Amino acid sequence: MVQEEGSSSVNSSPLQLFSLMSLSPGLGSPYPWLRELKSEERGLCLIQLLVACANQVAAGSVEKANIGLEQISHLASPDGDTMQRIAAYFTEALADRMLKGWPGLHKALNSTKISSVSEEILAQRLFFDLCPFLRLSYVITNLAIIEAMEGEKVVHIIDLHSFEPAQWIDLLQALSARPEGPPHLKITGIHEQKEVLELMAHRLNEEAGKLDIPFQFNPIVSKLENLDIECLRVKTGEALAISSVLQLHSVLAFDDEMLRRQSPSASKSLNSVPIQRVFQMSSLTLGDFLEKDVVNGYSPCIDSPSPVSFASSPKMGNFLKALRGLSPKLMVVTEQESNHNAHSLMDRVTEALNFYAALFDCLESTVPRSIERQKVEKMLFGEEIKNIIACEGLERKERHERLEKWIPRLELAGFGRVPLSYHGILQATRLLQSYGCDGYRIKEEKGCLVIFWQTTPLFSISAWRFRRYS
Repeated sequence: MVQEEGSSSVNSSPLQLFSLMSLSPGLGSPYPWLRELKSEERGLCLIQLLVACANQVAAGSVEKANIGLEQISHLASPDGDTMQRIAAYFTEALADRMLKGWPGLHKALNSTKISSVSEEILAQRLFFDLCPFLRLSYVITNLAIIEAMEGEKVVHIIDLHSFEPAQWIDLLQALSARPEGPPHLKITGIHEQKEVLELMAHRLNEEAGKLDIPFQFNPIVSKLENLDIECLRVKTGEALAISSVLQLHSVLAFDDEMLRRQSPSASKSLNSVPIQRVFQMSSLTLGDFLEKDVVNGYSPCIDSPSPVSFASSPKMGNFLKALRGLSPKLMVVTEQESNHNAHSLMDRVTEALNFYAALFDCLESTVPRSIERQKVEKMLFGEEIKNIIACEGLERKERHERLEKWIPRLELAGFGRVPLSYHGILQATRLLQSYGCDGYRIKEEKGCLVIFWQTTPLFSISAWRFRRYS
């Protein structure tokens, strides 16, 4: 009976048989014909299995979740096509979340793991080299700073995550060409690793010396959430700019932990969706999921964001108000354009599937298979996915939120939006065109810039200045 189904499924309706199979935990490993599926059919099976398995993890059904992970392991691969690679990292994240239920086992399995900051920095720099997203952020940020600081003689820039010298080397070169001459430039760099800041100081002092620009680098060894504003050393007479590239969201972890302690029931919101909904897309192709954001259809509340209030996020509110209190002429914020900060695990899983499917597809389409590409996927994307899915409370740092939440949050803190200039948007467009790929797109939204891969928004860039209270 099983053999007959297996022999006929590839020619007739494999996804219908697959749906029945995946709902039957007693069947264990998948049928042999699953391995013979075409790439898109296999991708659909993986999506169905991932969402079904995530439902079981969310519901605490360890045995069924284990069966799901075993099934996925026969199809997923970190060396395979786009969906196989995504599945490999999502299953690792789901498995890690399950293991956290046994703290002793989890700690034992991770006791010899070496967390290398140099590897993290390497992954970020490879991402900078392979994809235009960070480079685009740096170009837009620098152009906005140059425009805001026109005529200023003393410029102070606060870099909330100082690890990449390339951004500020480009700015130094641009400032050296100012008709009125370069300003005295001070950059305050914040990073939790002293060695990273020492490298930044060396490279930037070296470049400033070549260009004969008066320059000072002020290193601050600190996590962003522990930053002492007094250490920023902002002086009267300095024109201040702040740059935040993919950093502000990490501060939200403290507010979530506070809410969990005040109201334990808040963390017990629905974590799953009816399993039947997982199989409503059997007539769709993998391309439909990657291009039309269909994965979000599983989540009942992703597109219904709650109102932003500092009563529910005092840490973030106080941090932004402290930055606003420095009276910056400009603050440029780059953030992931996705909602990975929902209480519901299933909301995060489905949103992350769509977001990282676009990122993996971008790499698949634009970067040849290589060790460098695999390092970005494993050490950067894979670790982000694991943090989004496997972690809670203070441990969950990757709390990406959309522009629709950042705008009111920054406005409540006393910032006013600065529309990005036509020249900046033109430069961004030219940069994307230089990559020779039609998949990259940018769109102006409410004076901000959103960067897309195909039709999926991935990153937003917005500019702000302090607003005087009436």
